[in-house]
Amino acid sequence: MSTAPDLTQTTAPAVTTPGFDDVLAAAARIAPHAHCTPVLRSRSLDALAGCELHFKAEHLQRVGAFKFRGACNAVWSLAEADAARGVVTHSSGNHGAALALAARTRGIPCHVVVPDNAVAAKVAAIGAYGATLHYCAPTIAAREAACAKVQAETGAELVHPYTDPRVIAGQGTAALELLGRDGGFDALVTPLGGGGLLGGSAITAAAMSAGTRVFGAEPTGAADAFQSLQRGERVTELVPDTICDGLRGLLGAPNFALLRQHRVEVLLADDAATMQALQLFWQRTKQLIEPSSAIALAAVLGNRERFAGQRVGVILSGGNVDLEALGKWFARG
Repeated sequence: MSTAPDLTQTTAPAVTTPGFDDVLAAAARIAPHAHCTPVLRSRSLDALAGCELHFKAEHLQRVGAFKFRGACNAVWSLAEADAARGVVTHSSGNHGAALALAARTRGIPCHVVVPDNAVAAKVAAIGAYGATLHYCAPTIAAREAACAKVQAETGAELVHPYTDPRVIAGQGTAALELLGRDGGFDALVTPLGGGGLLGGSAITAAAMSAGTRVFGAEPTGAADAFQSLQRGERVTELVPDTICDGLRGLLGAPNFALLRQHRVEVLLADDAATMQALQLFWQRTKQLIEPSSAIALAAVLGNRERFAGQRVGVILSGGNVDLEALGKWFARG
């Protein structure tokens, strides 16, 4: 790990960010447990987008999301004595399920603090993977307070959903596989919530393909990263309002530092455009992805002039769809 200055304020304390060596170490560490997911193509989507799209299918990853990569790296990074006390996190869905499964692969306890408005299907998945659930109010402050309480009572290791350097490095392995297999991309686009996937991808792209521009796709109703990069300081008080439940987390401090360091650009897409992209992807590929994945395609379709004629890598972050909510989704979209 490297210590880099937190670029949000000149007087802010240093934040710890991983480097490419950490991504490589994570890839070796998680290899026995994580899937090397396929890269999907669609000629009809290429035609609609006006560019050549390569979709990294992380919806086919274990637990149905890229989150397993970072969680697995964090769990298997622990010393034996620390691992025995277990792990704890807060999550509204995919990260909680990923950490629960990663903990199960090592045979250690896992505690997940869940906001009481989380998607029921995702909460059920967290429990099914063996985590002990702790409910709290749907605010970041309540989630962090509940995590601190569990830590104090159990001695469990905190594995933050997106600011933990071990998690960021693990998430970077998706881009590592994509660039290692297909390489030569003009652009790489990932969904953007807390910034773990995008930060890890930016590290990897800078090391493997310096000419590849990196973009984050963020909901207009949760545009704290977009605003943060515009202002030059991290926005911390935005209340997210988006159908992309996996992208409601605020950009973390180390993630913000990585986005600035690697000159990542954020593209916005509203929920209507995301739902249109979701339907298109389902229809053309017969693959089930969630809105938090589809926003990456929506960002490309909404910026055709930026990507015209280019080779574009797109990381599809997850496919954990709440089937009972489909009617509401399409009505809202």
